[in-house]
Amino acid sequence: MLTLEVIPQVYQLAFRYANVFLIVEDSLTLIDTGYPGNTKSLVGFIHKLGRSPEEIKLIILTHNHLDHTGGLAALRKLTSAKVAAPQIDFTLGKDIFPYPGPKSLGKLMKAPILSSIRNRLVLSAKTPDVLLNGGEILPVLRGLQVVPTPGHTAGSISLYAPQRKLLFVADAINKRHGLHLPLKTATTDINEAIASIEKMTQLDVETICFGHGRPITEDANGRLESLLEKVRN
Repeated sequence: MLTLEVIPQVYQLAFRYANVFLIVEDSLTLIDTGYPGNTKSLVGFIHKLGRSPEEIKLIILTHNHLDHTGGLAALRKLTSAKVAAPQIDFTLGKDIFPYPGPKSLGKLMKAPILSSIRNRLVLSAKTPDVLLNGGEILPVLRGLQVVPTPGHTAGSISLYAPQRKLLFVADAINKRHGLHLPLKTATTDINEAIASIEKMTQLDVETICFGHGRPITEDANGRLESLLEKVRN
């Protein structure tokens, strides 16, 4: 596990190149939960801070992909935290599958022989305690705004803390050797992804945190503008 204090009170924990973010205030908040199997390391880090996993009161899922939701089941055994997640990704219906592919893929994954695979890859509509549609302000970091940024999945959200000028984009931007659109092989709608990047450029941002890779802490708005110009061309 690689750990980094992004800004005071906000920690990035990387497990198998998937990031989990821990926000340390009077209570603890998690953004995403990473792959299955990382809970022991996460709990160990929380203990090193002198805190307890029972203090996790809110878990926010940015989208319904295994590398962001896989640790949730184990965490629910340790904490009574509420789980907030984008409604679109979790209530699209059984015929919809939040991974790229033909529209028939969702129906195909319902087949009994494939149902166990589906259940491992995506969480059901029963998972969230709170469904997010965008525009909500969560009681974290003096007001954490839910920003719909579809494209990678239909329901993908980003999270913006204007008081800290901090933006969590999850997989809405691919940060690997620079900033790029999310990977086409794992994205449902590239045109929506471009529109979501344009939306991000309207925010006043100093720090950007990603689902994979290290954060950006310099010229964040300029980097977003450059990315938008590149993908438009």
